[in-house]
Amino acid sequence: MTKRKTAPKAKAKAAHARKPVKTPLPAPRRSRAAGATRATARKVAEFALEKKAAEVTVMDVRKVTDVTRFFIVCSGQSSPQVKAIADHVIDSCREAGIEIYHVEGYESLRWVLIDLVDIVVHIFQPDVRRYYQLERLWGDAPAEQIDEPAAGARS
Repeated sequence: MTKRKTAPKAKAKAAHARKPVKTPLPAPRRSRAAGATRATARKVAEFALEKKAAEVTVMDVRKVTDVTRFFIVCSGQSSPQVKAIADHVIDSCREAGIEIYHVEGYESLRWVLIDLVDIVVHIFQPDVRRYYQLERLWGDAPAEQIDEPAAGARS
């Protein structure tokens, strides 16, 4: 039977005597849409309308969730239209100085989600929108149907 070597007691005490280093957490990422207002959400909704998005709804979810401030829900009638709406919203937001945090679903074009941090844009094909019923799911949130761009909006 062989004896195991153990660490010297001085080293063991020194290891336990170390104080943990507190590293501050980085500040949460915020886009330029941070502190988004209803006017900013409406502006982003109008970007979708410029590509003929249907049933555009702006939902104020601030009192319902802390995840985001506004949902914009709209529909495109086909994959090419959903792509055109998504591309236009992304390009127009960048031109307006609103940072795009994340885009999801662009490959399938059935439900494209564009995350602007405080505003989340959902672009659906009609059958997928009917299936998920986000307006019903978040029904406690005040919603506004946007039918046409405001006067002076670009075309």
